[in-house]
Amino acid sequence: MQETSISTANLEQCLKCNLCTLVCPMLAVNEQYPGPKKAGPDGERYRIKDPEYYDYALKFCLNCKRCEVACPSGVKIGDMIQTARIKYGSQSKVRSLHGLRDWTLASTDFVGGMTASPLAPVANGVLKTGVAKAVLHGTLGVDKHRTFPAYSSQKFETWFRKEAQQAQESYDKKVSFFHGCYANYNYPQLGKDFVKVLNAAGYGVQLLDKEKCCGIALMSNGFAAKAARQGRTNLESIRKAAGPVLTVSSSCTHMMREEYPEVLGLPNEDVKDNILLLTRWLYPKLASGEVKLNFRKDFRMKVAYHTACHMQRMGWQEFSIRILRMIPGLELTVMEPYCCGISGTFGFKKENYKYSQAIGELLFSEIRKAKDAAVSRPSAGSPGAEPASDIPFVVATECETCKWQIEMSTGIPVMNPVSILAQALDVE
Repeated sequence: MQETSISTANLEQCLKCNLCTLVCPMLAVNEQYPGPKKAGPDGERYRIKDPEYYDYALKFCLNCKRCEVACPSGVKIGDMIQTARIKYGSQSKVRSLHGLRDWTLASTDFVGGMTASPLAPVANGVLKTGVAKAVLHGTLGVDKHRTFPAYSSQKFETWFRKEAQQAQESYDKKVSFFHGCYANYNYPQLGKDFVKVLNAAGYGVQLLDKEKCCGIALMSNGFAAKAARQGRTNLESIRKAAGPVLTVSSSCTHMMREEYPEVLGLPNEDVKDNILLLTRWLYPKLASGEVKLNFRKDFRMKVAYHTACHMQRMGWQEFSIRILRMIPGLELTVMEPYCCGISGTFGFKKENYKYSQAIGELLFSEIRKAKDAAVSRPSAGSPGAEPASDIPFVVATECETCKWQIEMSTGIPVMNPVSILAQALDVE
């Protein structure tokens, strides 16, 4: 990992314009947080002068990167804050109940590997009970109001090797798939949808030789050394991969492309451009006619697109939006890119829950308005088409933790654009 801030080199490019403070979602709801300018460039000057200086309030940074999007000088404010948190706040071992909580929330491969099994329905049922929520709230500090994502009875990798792997050999062109923890342990259907879309586009799918969690939760919770070990494993597998390495999660993608080198000190220049979200890779091929997809004539859906924070940082939301607009029968609303507030594991912690929900309220309100407008708006299409209220309304986003937050806070279903595309395809 980095011994000093990766952003020291562009520290003096800060103009003190305060644009970063205007877009910081945490600063708007938490007076304890000094804001990105003070926590980032201003604080870095103190950290350079005094190696022991550390501001406890850095823990409130969401790592949403909105400050970096806003900065006219390209100062890597978020990376600066993350590096300081790693240097001064790393957890080499679990020392407290909160440390155990952080380790459990961050160790997605360990927890998912144990829970995503035929016993998953039991675990899911227990985690929904008031007793379990109260115990977790009172001991580990996992907020009792938070809804846990359900685990699957079968991992995506297991399904793929049993049901799909052999069929992929019939395709001349191939891509590799970094499926991530959510598709593997919680929602294998997303991985199945990925395979369906790629096969319809004329490409076979291969899994990486060895895939680990991207490490973003480990890094955010102070377990940077373990995050780096997992990152090295992933990069080694990506270097061996066939074709481009495609993903379905905006946060996994951003982590591997940007934070591996900038925060964890893992060089990836040789493979960075090969790590792409499916929609980022697919749209140019659809637009040029290189790939053609057949769509169902009876497909109907109303969709409100939410730009996840890391998607906005990469600037790739337009690729997903344009693909969604290509789907006949889909009516799209693009919402203001407000932060949902969950920030991965941040919103699961009882000391953060109130901030998480306060930040997300702008987005939740936007979603409710989008649904009300969609339901009341006459549906496009022929006379006699089904009433607008009968057409499903969903939110689309590439971030799985945004999905958890939005569904819990609004009750409105959330789908990855890949799954929407898969549903719309006319394939046997």
